[in-house]
Amino acid sequence: MATINQDPSGINGAGKVSARGGPSPEATRDGRDKLQLMRDRLRMALGAYSESREDELDDLRFMAGSPDNQWQWPQDVLATRGSVQGQTVNARPCLTINKLPQHVRQVTNEQRQNRPSGKVIPVNDQADVEVAEVLNGIVRHIEYMSDADVAYDTACENQVTYGEGYIRLLTEYCYEDSFDQDIKIARIRNSFSVYMDPLIQDPCGADAEWCFITEDLTKEDYQRMYPDASPVSTIMAQGIGDQDISQWITEDTIRIAEYFYIDHKDDTLYLYPGNQTAFKGSPQDKTLRAMGLTPIRERRVDRKRVMWMKTNGFETLEEREWAGNWIPVIRVVGNEFQVDGRIFISGIVRNAKDAQRMYNYWTSQEAEMLALAPKAPFIGYGGQFEGYEYQWKTANTQNWPYLEVNPDVTDGSGSVLPLPQRAAPPLPQTGLIQAKMGASEDIKSTTGQYDASLGQVSNERSGRAILARERQADVGTYHYVDNLARAVRYVTRQLVDLIPKIYDTQRIARIIGIDGETNMVKIDPTQSEPVKKIIDQAGIVIDKIYNPSVGRYDVVVTTGPSYLTKRQEAMDAMSQILQGNPNLWAVAGDLFVKNMDWPGAQEMAARLRKTIDPKLLANEDDDPALQAANQQIQAMAQEMQQMFNMLQNVNQSIESRDVQVREFEAKVKAFDAETKRISATIAGMTPEQIQDIVMGTLAAVQDVGDLIPPQQMQGPIMAESPGMEMEMGEMARQEEAQQATPMPNVVPQGGAA
Repeated sequence: MATINQDPSGINGAGKVSARGGPSPEATRDGRDKLQLMRDRLRMALGAYSESREDELDDLRFMAGSPDNQWQWPQDVLATRGSVQGQTVNARPCLTINKLPQHVRQVTNEQRQNRPSGKVIPVNDQADVEVAEVLNGIVRHIEYMSDADVAYDTACENQVTYGEGYIRLLTEYCYEDSFDQDIKIARIRNSFSVYMDPLIQDPCGADAEWCFITEDLTKEDYQRMYPDASPVSTIMAQGIGDQDISQWITEDTIRIAEYFYIDHKDDTLYLYPGNQTAFKGSPQDKTLRAMGLTPIRERRVDRKRVMWMKTNGFETLEEREWAGNWIPVIRVVGNEFQVDGRIFISGIVRNAKDAQRMYNYWTSQEAEMLALAPKAPFIGYGGQFEGYEYQWKTANTQNWPYLEVNPDVTDGSGSVLPLPQRAAPPLPQTGLIQAKMGASEDIKSTTGQYDASLGQVSNERSGRAILARERQADVGTYHYVDNLARAVRYVTRQLVDLIPKIYDTQRIARIIGIDGETNMVKIDPTQSEPVKKIIDQAGIVIDKIYNPSVGRYDVVVTTGPSYLTKRQEAMDAMSQILQGNPNLWAVAGDLFVKNMDWPGAQEMAARLRKTIDPKLLANEDDDPALQAANQQIQAMAQEMQQMFNMLQNVNQSIESRDVQVREFEAKVKAFDAETKRISATIAGMTPEQIQDIVMGTLAAVQDVGDLIPPQQMQGPIMAESPGMEMEMGEMARQEEAQQATPMPNVVPQGGAA
C-alpha cells in the first residue's frame, strides 16, 4: 500500500527503467534488455494483427447483431432512414432478420456431436501399450476435471465466427497444503487478448517463439497480488478488441500481461559408445568420462526452454520456467491468408455479411411497401351506405358483427344492385420477392451450407441420398472441424509431455476409460521399466506400477460421435441381432441391458450376468484360478515340447543305426560275390598265372602307396573293419584249398595232347 501511494502514476518506476543506462545481466543475444525485447515483440504483434483484427471484431459484432442493436446496418444507411438515437418519427423500417447464427451453430454443434479426441500411442521400443492406455486415462481425467469441453467449444465458436480461437494449459497445486500439482485445460474467452508470434508456420502455433495474454486487474487485486510492484497501467498497450473490464471500469484498472518466450542456449552433445548421449559438462558426461569412455561423435545443439513471465510492461512481477517443451497456448484457426506480408484471418461470417445486409434491406423494403399501401377499400353504389356511414367508415378498424346496406337502389330495370365488395389488397412486387430469395440463397452459398444440411426438405427421398447430400454440405465447412482436431491433437501432445514432469512423485492417479468408468493406478517415476508387475508366490499378477517417463509416445486424433451416441447405436444394433436370434440372450443379454439408460438397467444387467455360463465371463486378468491354470498349461506344454525333442533325437539315432546296418549288409554281399567270382576264376588258372596276378597287384599297390606294412596293422583297425577280416579269412581258406588239390594239366589251345 505504501508503494502505491508513493508512486501513484508509475512515472518514477518508468524512469528507473529508462535510467538503467545499458543492458542488464539478463540481456538478450542482440544486446537488448529482456523487458525491452518484450515490449518490442508486443509492439510488433499489435502492428501485425491490427488490420485483420479490425475485420474480425466487425465479424463478431455482425454475428451478434439483433433488432435491438442494429449492428448489421451501416451507420450511414441508418442516418438516412431516420432511426438514429431512437428517433422513429417518419423513420423507414430497418429490420434485422439475422440468419447467420444458424449457419455458425450448424458447424459448432456438429463439432459438439462429433468431438475430436486424442489417442496416445507408443513410438519406440521402450514404450509400452499399457502405459499408453494409462496416459489416455490420465488425459481424460484432466479433461474431465478441467471442463475441457468448455475450452474446446469456446475456441471453436470464435474460430468459426471470426477466424481464431485459443486454448491454454495451466498447472495448479492440488491442495493448499500439498506440493502435488494438477494440469488444467483452460479457455480463453477473448481471443483478441492473445498476441502470438506472427512468424509462425504451424497452424496451432507449435513453432511460436513467444506469446502474450493480456488482462485487466482492479487496483485492489493488483495491490493484493503484487504489493511491492509499481501501479503502472499505461505501459501495456491495448490492441483491437483487447478491452476487458477497462471498458466499464474506466478508472482504477491496471493492465498486465503473461509473457511466454523460448530461451535459447548453445550446447554440445556427445555420443559415447553404446549409443549413450550426454551434454557437455553435464553429470552424465562426467560420469561417462570417469568410466574411461571417450566421445565418438559430437554436434552443436540449440537447447530450448520455455520461460513464463508476468509483467506490467516495465518490471517483472513473476517469472519461472515452464515444465513443457512448447508454449502452452494452442491456436485454433479458421481461414488464414497472407497478403503482401500481412496476415488476414476470417471465419464463416466474413463473406456472408453482404448477403445478410441485402436480406435485411429487401425484407425492410417489403415491409415498408406493404405498410405504406392503403387499406383495401369497399366498393359500392351511391345510396347503398346511407344511414350506415359510420359502420362502413370504421369497418377497417373495428370488428362489426354485421354491416347493412340499402337494397332500394336499382339499375334502372328494377333489379337490385349487387352488394358492396372489397377491392383486391396490394401485393408485393415479384422482383422484390425474387431479390429477397436471392439474398437468402447467397447466404447459403457464401457459408457453404445448403437446404439439406439446414434440415429443409428437398427432392431426396431415400436415406442414403439424404446422407449423401448432407455429407456434400459438410465438405464446405469441414476445414473448421479439421483445424479444431489438429488443435486437440496438439493439446494432447502437450499433456503427454507434461504428465511425466508434473507427476514427478509417487502417487495414486485416477484414470477415466472411454466408457466413463474410473480406476486408480500407481505411478512411480523412479522405476526403470515402464510397467512393473507385482507377482505373488503362485505367479499371479496382483498389482502393476507404471512409469510414464520411460519411452516415447505420440498422439493421433479421432473425430466421431461421443460415447453416449455410440452406446445408443450399439444398443440399436444389438436389438436387431437379438430379435433375429433370441438364443443370444443367454450369451450377451447383460451387455444389451447395460447400454440402456432407464433406471435400474445396471442392476438388471448385473442379475442377468449371474445367469450366464461362468466360462463365458471368465477373464484371465481378473480370475486368479484361471491365471494359475494357464500357467500350469504353459508348464505342461514346455514339458511336452522337451519330451518331443527327446523322442525326435531317439528316432534320429535309430534311423542312423538302421542305415549303418544296411550299409554293412551291402558290403557283406559285395564281398561274398567277389569271393565267388575269384573262386570261379582261380579254378581255371595255373599257379604261375595266380602268382603273376598277385605279384602284379602287390607291385601296383606299392607304387600307389596304399600298401600297409604288417607291423602297422593294429587290432582295433582290423576290428573296425569286419568286412576286411572276412575277406582275408576267405582268401586264406581258398589258398589252403588250392595247395591241397592237385593242379590239372593245362593243354594250350591249338597244341597236341
